[in-house]
Amino acid sequence: MRDLASVRDATERLLAAAAALDNVSMAEPSRLPGWTRGHVLAHVARNADALVNVLAGRPMYVSGEARDADIERDAPRAMEVQLADLRESAARFQEEGDRPADWSRTVELRNGVKDAAANVPFRRWIEVELHHVDLGVGYELEDLSAEFTQREINFLVNRFRNHPGLPAVDIRQDDGRVLATGAVEGVTLEQIEQGHERTADVTVSGRQADLLGWLAGRRDGAALTVGGGPLPALPPL
Repeated sequence: MRDLASVRDATERLLAAAAALDNVSMAEPSRLPGWTRGHVLAHVARNADALVNVLAGRPMYVSGEARDADIERDAPRAMEVQLADLRESAARFQEEGDRPADWSRTVELRNGVKDAAANVPFRRWIEVELHHVDLGVGYELEDLSAEFTQREINFLVNRFRNHPGLPAVDIRQDDGRVLATGAVEGVTLEQIEQGHERTADVTVSGRQADLLGWLAGRRDGAALTVGGGPLPALPPL
């Protein structure tokens, strides 16, 4: 599966970035509120094992509390321990992904979310890429591939479709594509992915990197152009 190769490449980039850290910088704040860089790397490692559970038909996490406790436990570890765990957990995910499997089957993720097994590698790719940015070590949203950026924008646009409290929002990319999210009753996912233009309550325009940053909660949207009303407050991911 091509996404598994993309996950492998993204993981190698993350490992190289993490290897340039030391114990002091590992304990410094990341770009995620309340998390050090150690928290971010611990989360990425535990997410790999959680997605192994998903692919193997087990619960993703024992509980939300156990997930959080594992991250807190692993965050303060020495840099070489973090690196080894990141590398070994990534290898376990790749090994599970390489097993012969029915990728069309439905799997269950956190909080009862269900998805096709074929989408799990992309979900892992999201975790590795965005949390690499979260480390704050010089890897930015602009460094993400065009394919990843567009697919993640599409993924988040779909996630926020018909979400309570969101108005009808047209997202206008700088490549001319228009994506509909928020209150989009009657608009199909295929139309959204192809670019469906309509009359919306709010239009949000900008570069793909800035749009992704806003949708993914990594940027405040200050670089975007908003028409028809204030920039909508998105629900937490």
